[in-house]
Amino acid sequence: MMEKILADIITIGDEILYGQIIDTNSQWISTELDKIGVSVFRKTAVGDNKEEILKILKESEQRSDIILITGGLGPTSDDITKPALAEYFNSKLVLNQEALEDVTKFFKSKGKDLSELNRQQAFLPDVCRFISNKSGTAPGMWFEKNGKILISMPGVPFEMKAMMQQEVLPKITQKFTMPVILHKMVKIVGIGESYLSEKIADWEHNLTSDIKLAYLPHLGEITLRLTATGADKEELRLQLDKEVMKLRGIIPNYIFGIDDDVLAKVVGAMLLKNKLSISSAESCTGGYLAYMLTTIPGSSEYYWGSVVAYQNVVKTNILGVEEQTINEYGAVSEQTVKEMAEGVRKKFGTDIGISSSGIAGPTGGTEEKPVGTVWIGYSDKNQTFGKKLMLGNDRDINVKLTCIAIFNMIRQTLGS
Repeated sequence: MMEKILADIITIGDEILYGQIIDTNSQWISTELDKIGVSVFRKTAVGDNKEEILKILKESEQRSDIILITGGLGPTSDDITKPALAEYFNSKLVLNQEALEDVTKFFKSKGKDLSELNRQQAFLPDVCRFISNKSGTAPGMWFEKNGKILISMPGVPFEMKAMMQQEVLPKITQKFTMPVILHKMVKIVGIGESYLSEKIADWEHNLTSDIKLAYLPHLGEITLRLTATGADKEELRLQLDKEVMKLRGIIPNYIFGIDDDVLAKVVGAMLLKNKLSISSAESCTGGYLAYMLTTIPGSSEYYWGSVVAYQNVVKTNILGVEEQTINEYGAVSEQTVKEMAEGVRKKFGTDIGISSSGIAGPTGGTEEKPVGTVWIGYSDKNQTFGKKLMLGNDRDINVKLTCIAIFNMIRQTLGS
């Protein structure tokens, strides 16, 4: 196995620690480094405090080959990254002619004169290599020390991204011999993390040392990330595909997609393939199911519409649910969602009708039907059935989990 190239990412600025600005830089940098074979070891956010910055730099140098810094390069007094770097590398700030030409040209292109404050941005530590900023005034800096590389870039995202793509990433790939890092995402629904772990334990135990597994749980879904590291990209790809095939043989009913697949899109593709139309009758989901269906481009090819039947009178007058059904079994019942699903299917003239009715919470529950009790229904020309869900007390989560369960119900029914 090739030795990993490790990187630390440091974001500088009090505004990040205060939560006034979301650190999107480190996430984007991580993604780009992964593409070229660099493994991010740690991400750190630090305020505008020189002592803390120096401390983090020392720690990062001890563990990583590459250190990437964003922020603190502006012309004002609170921007202290440059002085901190000058001290760290035992150097002094001097006027860099390339940087001066760049910043002068930038202001000239805007029809403005270069102020003394902005001229100060052309002063860089005398041991660094200047990195041109084509999108702004703060130059980047490239340092090398003890076989390690440190790169300082502006905190403004579009400036940093341009600098990374045009200057930093190409230089890193020239400097290091990179391993190949490939990921394969296996999307899973309809099973809990602990149960999944038990089912695939033997498969996981037999993975080669080149492949690492991570469980990435999301709301109602789990992503298994397989990461392969090595020198031969095609060989790694074949290894990953082989393991995914094994996994499909172990848990075929729970895998709904690979990599960027989305459950709603996968279900939509199944409907298109089978030339089926669908409509929905929603009570507890309040239209969220319709929203999820229509987030997929081209969904008008198979999705016809929805009835949000929040009141029982809508269930009876519009969807044709029998009053006796609601009186005898309640709105939250198998009988009601079956009639809702069948009713909306006939109302719209679609091949499939789906429905939801439940107690989303946080109030409204009873001893017999506590908060989180939900029924979902399905109807086509051959069958009509319902399924009970027992969820939690969070209203928003219950709505989303119900929709995911309905999509999975459609997927399993069409796949059977």
